Amino acid sequence: MQAAHVRVTAIPSFTDALRAVESLLMRGGQRTARRNAWTCVLEDRRRAKARVEAQRVLDQAATRS
Repeated sequence: MQAAHVRVTAIPSFTDALRAVESLLMRGGQRTARRNAWTCVLEDRRRAKARVEAQRVLDQAATRS
């Protein structure tokens, strides 16, 4: 007796599922705008983190002098 062939399919991640719903509900331009906005949010967070780190370094240098 031979074992049955089993096809394995990956379960989509939560992000993949959200993107699928997004593609059904939004037109291409709206998707692009949302993704651009999210990219800006992430970049703002990165800059804020860098700004806090730079201020910390400057404060440490000022207390050493």
